Amino acid sequence: MNMKLTFVPLPCPIKIFLTLFRVEPFSGHQKGLPVYGIVILGLALGLGGCAGNDSSTHTLEQLENGTASTQVTSEEVSFEEEPRPSDDFVDPFDDSPNETHIIEYDPLEPLNAAIFEFNYQFDKYLLKPVAKVYNFFVPPDVQQSIVNIFQNSRFVPRFLNNLFQAKFRGAGIEMSRFFINSTLGVGGLFDPAKIMFDLDTPLEDLGQTLGSYGVPPGPYLVVPFYGPFTLRDGFGFIGDTFLDPFNWLVLPIFEIADAPRLVQHDPTINYARLGLTIGETVNFRSLSLKTFQGVEEGTLDLYGAIRNGYLQQRQRAIQE
Repeated sequence: MNMKLTFVPLPCPIKIFLTLFRVEPFSGHQKGLPVYGIVILGLALGLGGCAGNDSSTHTLEQLENGTASTQVTSEEVSFEEEPRPSDDFVDPFDDSPNETHIIEYDPLEPLNAAIFEFNYQFDKYLLKPVAKVYNFFVPPDVQQSIVNIFQNSRFVPRFLNNLFQAKFRGAGIEMSRFFINSTLGVGGLFDPAKIMFDLDTPLEDLGQTLGSYGVPPGPYLVVPFYGPFTLRDGFGFIGDTFLDPFNWLVLPIFEIADAPRLVQHDPTINYARLGLTIGETVNFRSLSLKTFQGVEEGTLDLYGAIRNGYLQQRQRAIQE
């Protein structure tokens, strides 16, 4: 089989974030995102704010480096609805013996901190202002439908990772959600699988699959425009990109000889991917504006807070 890599924009890290943190449907007014506030802001700033980690990417200052002193508590992030049990807020200040100890292995901290600051400034001066304008003109229900479409179209990696982890019930729910939302949900615009049938399951990715088989997280990394990763989750993100048939058959990143392609013209693929990445990023950042409000100003060590929150959330996702 002849395969050639086509250099086109990769899926936005929002893919990670929205996979990790499912945004709930709206009902008449915009609700807060049922996510880990700190981690998501970190993820959002990850693309300078490219969300992140809704997947996955950083100005959240509510978690801390374990030892540094901070005045902020989890109550400073205002959520408009109660999160699901699986979305409990990760409080790095909780010294409860039941809390899993997280080793913050960050050998590249000076470099990571510099990239983090770049992402933060990108979000502060470009992405966030654009998201505010977008939010003014685009109704919340439309923004939510955009999230639903992207999430529905990317069910294959989640389905496969459930199978890889022997979570057959989760795989069945993912398959059911896809068929229900693709039909009753008008191609994924709506989420009747959850609203009408209460079908929901934790979102799985390859990083979690590797972690469930004992692969250690490795060093902590901050990627320009993409935000926080561990080495394991970085490889997982690349693997999930290969697992997604959208990247082979619709707007292919990988060109395979004689394989069918919905779009044949390479420049068109480049522009389409760039447009989707920008649109998805701005849409996610718009949805998360209120969730992150007031967080950045309340933490003394923002970098350490986001690192700690990200690592705790990933550990919890693996243990689900």
